[in-house]
Amino acid sequence: MTDTTRAADTPAPTPPKRGGGMLRSSAIFAGLTLISRFLGLARDLVITAKLGTNFAGDAYFTAQTFPNLFRRMFAEGAFAAAFVPEYSKRLAGQGAAEADRYAADALATMAAFTVALTIVCQLAMPWIMYVYSFGFGPGSALAPMDGATAKFKLAVLLTTVTMPYLPCVVIASLFAGVLTSRGRFVIYGLYPALLNIVTLAAVIPEHDPVRAAWAASWGTIVAGVSQAALCWWGAHRSGAKIRPTALKLTPEIRMLARRMAPGVLASGATQINLFISAILASQVSGMRVWLAMAERFYQLPLTLVGVAIGVALLPRLSTAVQGEDHGDAQAAMDQAVVFGLALSLPAAAALVGMPGYLTDGFFARGNFTHADAANSAQLLFHYGWGLPAFVLIKILQPAFFARGDTRRPMVYAMVSVAVNIGLGVALFYTIGFPGIAAATAAASWITVLQMWLRLRVTHIWRPSARAWGKVVRVSLASVALGGALATVVHFRPMLEAPLTAVRLGPLGAKEITVLLVCVAGAALYPALLFAFGGVTPAEARAAFRRRGGETAAPVADLS
Repeated sequence: MTDTTRAADTPAPTPPKRGGGMLRSSAIFAGLTLISRFLGLARDLVITAKLGTNFAGDAYFTAQTFPNLFRRMFAEGAFAAAFVPEYSKRLAGQGAAEADRYAADALATMAAFTVALTIVCQLAMPWIMYVYSFGFGPGSALAPMDGATAKFKLAVLLTTVTMPYLPCVVIASLFAGVLTSRGRFVIYGLYPALLNIVTLAAVIPEHDPVRAAWAASWGTIVAGVSQAALCWWGAHRSGAKIRPTALKLTPEIRMLARRMAPGVLASGATQINLFISAILASQVSGMRVWLAMAERFYQLPLTLVGVAIGVALLPRLSTAVQGEDHGDAQAAMDQAVVFGLALSLPAAAALVGMPGYLTDGFFARGNFTHADAANSAQLLFHYGWGLPAFVLIKILQPAFFARGDTRRPMVYAMVSVAVNIGLGVALFYTIGFPGIAAATAAASWITVLQMWLRLRVTHIWRPSARAWGKVVRVSLASVALGGALATVVHFRPMLEAPLTAVRLGPLGAKEITVLLVCVAGAALYPALLFAFGGVTPAEARAAFRRRGGETAAPVADLS
């Protein structure tokens, strides 16, 4: 199922039917993504130590915002949501040749669109940055670069450098979508790691903050080209015959565009909210860096859980809807929600229970001070209680996308953005910068509520009584974990004292103890989960067991 090196002439596999190994596929993706995230942590440790929260740090993380926004909205959002179901349907019903022809037309269209968008953004970047980073103190509105601060100028230049990452990541996402439709998840899980590897290689030799920011920004482009090339190679090896073609706006491609347009907002609600938060953050020196570090902690479980399950869930739901298998669609949603909360709620408990311990233990070094870590922790606390909502959005959206409905999620996203703007401004000017994160979390929960109510009233999906029971038990286990971690933080000095003279390479007492606490929490949670009955050991084993004669294990009944 995960072999990405099958001969090119191997027939394309049919998307899995009932039971189709959704949780197994999610686990494969999550495990591979974990490798990338550890490399990302290493990248962030190096970058924050070298850049700190001075003007180079703010400018670099500003430049990263734009490619990250597009990556999450396209590679993990609107394009994948519109493309994967249609490609999967053609692969199952019309054969590989027709599916690959459709993919080639989509490739030509998206490449042309994103290249044009990139050029326009690069030419208009001073004016775009004037809106996005007005707190950086540029010159006049008519000529933003005249009299601009060094931070503003560097942010404009670095963002102009990183913008070409957009067409690269969209091309990579198309071939990654082809791979997931064919049941191949290895390259999809690993290709993001190239960004971390290339950035580390680029920035480690640099010691000056500005030179390090330039090196890391150029590394983004090199990584984007490498990611697109790797995903193309993987798709080719899986049997896909997708070659460059002339731009043709066929009826199928126009339909793809119509589905993508609302999906950009639907899939990007959380990212747009974060984008708005960053606009407000430009008024506080160093806050772009604080935000970026807080985001790193919740993006790990969001990608490992929400995106991973969504990636595996969308093809399965598309197949179930196509075959009018309502029972499988219901079971898939129950399993995905329970499994998603079983993994995201304990992560949320950790972020709420010990935000300062995490930010200080991992990032306080070099030019990133203990005060910076404390400020980042205030943001992380609010992102922590918003994390389950971030994950649920990724899990609930496929229920709409699999049925070709991107309009309603778009409407819900617009409501969320409106709430985030109003609440964010209000809280920013009343309780200060932590209000930005609180508004984003609240807006995301409102999006979840809207989607759940719609699925319920239309009878598309209602959690079963068993699923509700599992969610309650998982919640109790997570609350117990959060209490245990908060208690451990109280005794932090006692934990670090015996290790003050210990060093393991770059790791000192605080780094070693925070890692040990994280490992202990990860070991404690399964015991709590089993004790409260959230998941039984038998269900956990069955979720990923491969049975004879099956390409993947049937999904255990975790609902």
